[in-house]
Amino acid sequence: TPLALGQQYTSLASQPLLCGSIPGLVPKQLRFCRNYIEIMPSVAEGVKLGIQECQHQFRGRRWNCTTIDDSLAIFGPVLDKATRESAFVHAIASAGVAFAVTRSCAEGTSTICGCDSHHKGPPGEGWKWGGCSEDADFGVLVSREFADARENRPDARSAMNKHNNEAGRTTILDHMHLKCKCHGLSGSCEVKTCWWAQPDFRAIGDFLKDKYDSASEMVVEKHRESRGWVETLRAKYALFKPPTERDLVYYENSPNFCEPNPETGSFGTRDRTCNVTSHGIDGCDLLCCGRGHNTRTEKRKEKCHCVFHWCCYVSCQECIRIYDVHTCK
Repeated sequence: TPLALGQQYTSLASQPLLCGSIPGLVPKQLRFCRNYIEIMPSVAEGVKLGIQECQHQFRGRRWNCTTIDDSLAIFGPVLDKATRESAFVHAIASAGVAFAVTRSCAEGTSTICGCDSHHKGPPGEGWKWGGCSEDADFGVLVSREFADARENRPDARSAMNKHNNEAGRTTILDHMHLKCKCHGLSGSCEVKTCWWAQPDFRAIGDFLKDKYDSASEMVVEKHRESRGWVETLRAKYALFKPPTERDLVYYENSPNFCEPNPETGSFGTRDRTCNVTSHGIDGCDLLCCGRGHNTRTEKRKEKCHCVFHWCCYVSCQECIRIYDVHTCK
């Protein structure tokens, strides 16, 4: 996984990089780091982006994508099992690397990559090519080379990780779209220049979260080949349509994440804030796993009674508002 670049290494963008100082890199990743040293900060930035998006998508669920500071295994033992949570983390981190590298190339921060030169052909109706089209193919290539370098074993877990890494990257390619800027007198759109752009990363997170919810359960099959035993994955339920390269796959059930369990990496949900009015997974019934919840009041200072003064400033008063906060028992 690209997750060898844990949180403590995501400040790489601001400091000179010594590849040998990053723990956990396999030899192929170390070679990659040394050969492409100038894009490594954006590789690290992409991992960080993926982790942040994971935490946003799972903020109201029993597993909320918690990371552990100062640990090489930044998610703890959670990724040890071949669960749908592992599938999502691999997909979002691989997508993050592809996304961040693509963006930094378009911003001109590296000499080894730049804008996508393929988009120079005949334009569409009422617009012409301009600006800097983002070269997602290059970002995907970097993510594939770096993230998949660890997945070189002939076992089921490598097959699963590679599949989910690729599903994350394909999501970027599938969501590329035209962005345009108008030109002409007082903003009239006589001429538009357009370029090929990535979506907001939130759209990628939303899409992959849907894929998490509909992830395909697989079973492991063993085959004898000339190089020895090789494990592959097959869809568990023949009645369902088999997963495509865009779907997430897993083959082990998740723990319920209700109680703390150091073996599974579950932190439990005690003291988590829950939504008392929701009947969903973020509601106090489900998030607290039926244990009930505590309620306390909290005073917060907020700006209020704001007035716009001509011209041009706003003056506000400060109000104390009282909120009910509900936390799991």
